[in-house]
Amino acid sequence: MSTSSGEVTTTAVPSGRAALLITVSGTVQGVGFRRFVHRLATRLGLDGWVLNTGGHVELSVAGPPPALRLLVARLRAEAPLLARIRRVTLAGLPGPPPPPGSGFTVRASTRAEGPPGTPDIPPDVATCEACLRELFDPGDRRYRYPFVNCTDCGPRATVIEDLPYDRERTVMRRFPLCATCAAEYSDPADRRFHAEPTACPVCGPCLAS
Repeated sequence: MSTSSGEVTTTAVPSGRAALLITVSGTVQGVGFRRFVHRLATRLGLDGWVLNTGGHVELSVAGPPPALRLLVARLRAEAPLLARIRRVTLAGLPGPPPPPGSGFTVRASTRAEGPPGTPDIPPDVATCEACLRELFDPGDRRYRYPFVNCTDCGPRATVIEDLPYDRERTVMRRFPLCATCAAEYSDPADRRFHAEPTACPVCGPCLAS
């Protein structure tokens, strides 16, 4: 086992490929980290998955060794602005590696085994420029919607009830997503991909009149 500052010990797999189990610790939940990892791994042609577990993010990845090295380097260098990475731990995979051509996915979160550590809860974040444009655009479906947000902004600490950070463990679980919001939430190309407070006037909370 090693960290990203040392030698990368990988699991050898056939056809010139290698595999890694990567654990990223710090403020890495509620900051768009899974979306970032998904896009990065997909661009590098890697197979595997990413998920939230406890207060960490875990990746299982396989592919050409140079692509794996780039992934590890860019996890820190290109991390979302709201992320605060304390540690990147690398290890060989305990089981079979992701098969070639299987693609990269975001998996359902899991509870971490063992005693809980100190959670890194991200703070609430001021509304980003993209959401402000929607807020003041009369043609946008979130026009003047006070709870507009995305993976780059919006409530975090005030809605989180437990980790790993998923909608079901926030106050937003009381507001099932409408079809349009659900499509944004599920689209890796959308800035609301796995943005847990995602909502709109149709499905989200509203101000009392």
